[in-house]
Amino acid sequence: MAISFSLKGKTALVTGANTGIGQAIAVALAEAGANVAVAGRSEPAETLRLIEETGRKAVSIKADLSSIEPVQRIVDEALKSLGRIDILVNNAGIIRRDDLLRFSEEDWDAVVDTNLKTLFFLSQAAARAMVEGGAMGGSRGKIINVASLLSFQGGIRVPSYAAAKSGVAGVTKAMANELAAEGVQVNAIAPGYISTNNTAALQGDETRNRQILERIPAGRWGRPEDIAGAAVFLASPASDYVTGHVLAVDGGWLAR
Repeated sequence: MAISFSLKGKTALVTGANTGIGQAIAVALAEAGANVAVAGRSEPAETLRLIEETGRKAVSIKADLSSIEPVQRIVDEALKSLGRIDILVNNAGIIRRDDLLRFSEEDWDAVVDTNLKTLFFLSQAAARAMVEGGAMGGSRGKIINVASLLSFQGGIRVPSYAAAKSGVAGVTKAMANELAAEGVQVNAIAPGYISTNNTAALQGDETRNRQILERIPAGRWGRPEDIAGAAVFLASPASDYVTGHVLAVDGGWLAR
């Protein structure tokens, strides 16, 4: 039997796809054949253009993911525009940094609400649509969460981020356990150090950049496309028997 990585005829909803990893994932899904809706606070003009250049349909859904208020509307708008949701990629997230002894409740709640609470309830709403709209037999849908190396490690000065991303790994497994019987696979990608606007300061710090590269067996920073390739696999029929897994794409960082 041929192994298929094609997403032809599929539809995807990607959050936080304005730049970086989210943009690379959205475009890669389109290149693989999917029509794509992107949800976030900013208008992702470049992402929409890149998707449309693949010949696929691109839809923008304006939503502030810092609370669960827009969750059902996001799903409803995606269904209205694309007809169904076959793939959900929960990429949107924020980070707040401060010393542990000074870390505020406001920063804790902001990160946990966006990175974990909204992720869960958007997944819940999308999973309902997948189960209700999917055909019997085979895969009815794929949910891909973006976790982090801090799903495995504690980090420094980012306690709420570490807590939230550890929660993403846990909720990925919990959702997989219940949704597998419904034909929905739930997995997560844990990116390593990826070269994006968000990591520009680290890359520009000569000492820190050297320390990071010395720890990565691959000897380089990751690229957004490295994460996008993993997302296409997890969204495709090739991964129909993969669920509840957190896939580290880190150049070997966790192996050291």
